[in-house]
Amino acid sequence: MAHDPARLHAALRHLRRADPVLGALMARVGPCRLRVDRRGSAYAALVEAIQYQQITGAAAAAIHRRLTLVLGHSYPRPEDVAGVTDEQLRGAGLSRQKVAYLRDLTRRAQDGLPLGRLARLSDDQVIEALTQVKGIGRWTAEMLLIFRLGRLDVLPVHDYGIRKAMQRAYRMRALPKPDRMLRLSESWRPYRTIACWYLWRSIGGAAGTA
Repeated sequence: MAHDPARLHAALRHLRRADPVLGALMARVGPCRLRVDRRGSAYAALVEAIQYQQITGAAAAAIHRRLTLVLGHSYPRPEDVAGVTDEQLRGAGLSRQKVAYLRDLTRRAQDGLPLGRLARLSDDQVIEALTQVKGIGRWTAEMLLIFRLGRLDVLPVHDYGIRKAMQRAYRMRALPKPDRMLRLSESWRPYRTIACWYLWRSIGGAAGTA
């Protein structure tokens, strides 16, 4: 699902005017094709995000396919994970640590973690809620804000791709630290998500692309 065309047009116009360096980068990359994926549930999206941590995309995709077979659903529900053993989860290829993460996510989802109403929470409230779960850090919460909830003003300051793209675009000697990234991006508000998509694409990232 793409962002509203009128709002996306306003975002692009604002970013071009606000930052000539970013504007030139946008011209090189071309049209914005950031997509929001709301298939399944937030719980299922977090289950998948945990699987992708610290391993290659191909390996994570293979584990995800096996896990959905074990659980019986393409978009797992808390009761699906609660209904299988640790050995079955391990048999799908999950490490002991990731099994523990899924157990904590499942327990919290069943105990009232507000996954069904994340769309009604502010960005900070979403991050605060999700980072209570073992194995879900700020970066994972920010990716959910961008690619599931469609929030337009997210800046993942610990994302290596964003840092590397900023370093190249602004000709920095070293990878920028969070405080410098925040200062540099101040003029991008309230469309820092769109700026980040262009930064990702400028170094070959494919996040959220159709």
